[in-house]
Amino acid sequence: MIANTFIKRPVTAIVISIVLLLVGTISIFNLSVGQYPEITPPIVQVTGAYTGADAATVEQTMATPVETQINGSPGMEYLASNSTNNGALTINATFNIGTNINIATLDVQNRVSIATPQLPDVVKRLGLTVRKRNPSILMLCAIYAPKGSHNVTFLDNYTNIFVRDALLRVDGVGDIFTRADDFSMRIWLNPDKLASYNLTATDVIAALNEQNVQVAAGSVGTPPQQDAQTFEYSILVNGRLSQASEFDKVILKSNPVTGSIVYLKDVGRAELGKFSYASNSFVDGKRASYLLIYQAPGSNALATAEG
Repeated sequence: MIANTFIKRPVTAIVISIVLLLVGTISIFNLSVGQYPEITPPIVQVTGAYTGADAATVEQTMATPVETQINGSPGMEYLASNSTNNGALTINATFNIGTNINIATLDVQNRVSIATPQLPDVVKRLGLTVRKRNPSILMLCAIYAPKGSHNVTFLDNYTNIFVRDALLRVDGVGDIFTRADDFSMRIWLNPDKLASYNLTATDVIAALNEQNVQVAAGSVGTPPQQDAQTFEYSILVNGRLSQASEFDKVILKSNPVTGSIVYLKDVGRAELGKFSYASNSFVDGKRASYLLIYQAPGSNALATAEG
């Protein structure tokens, strides 16, 4: 029946064929083509740290509450976590291929926020980081001083402040895992001297928390002061300690009767060093700072490496 219609009306058949040809030609140039389709499942990673805790404590106090909330996210295929003895936690939530990674990341972030009140106070202060990234490392960047002009402590701090932030702004970079440590004020205590003054490490921590604080000192001359006060002055006080010599003068114990005072320098020493001494990286036998660069889902690996 349809064939007879087109046979008897050749003009109509020609017009319809031309319209189909034009529509097909226009569609060719507007169809999205997946030249490099996604073959690896997208991953959302959650990282956190519990300073001073062992792997079992991290697993019980951090991993379990977070995993309980993340488990069951829409499109999630499986969940894997890793707790280490240096207090670090890494949770990888793997989603099905084709899942919108942006929506999945937002969903995981919301679920982590639900678990946050159950975490220890130290962990809540540091916070948990949620990022989307590919599971494999794209490239490794090592920074070192070939002539030994700078030590590894300086290189680590420089890498984290300047190099890492610059690389994170490159298109296609999903995340950067740094093997470099920031500067940290290290307090080394002598157990024998602590015992001689009847002090413990807890007493030292309490003194540091009490005397190393940033406070709002207010101002002078603000209402409801007398109208005769012409100027208003903000009060600036010494807040957090920044020099090792300032930490040495922290008062640990005092005796009002004898007037004796025990300072931090009497039981130990303070120095500006690395945050952690657990990792040692080398290039050609010289200490180096390493950055592990991960590709963002959906980005071009060659273009990212070029950037």
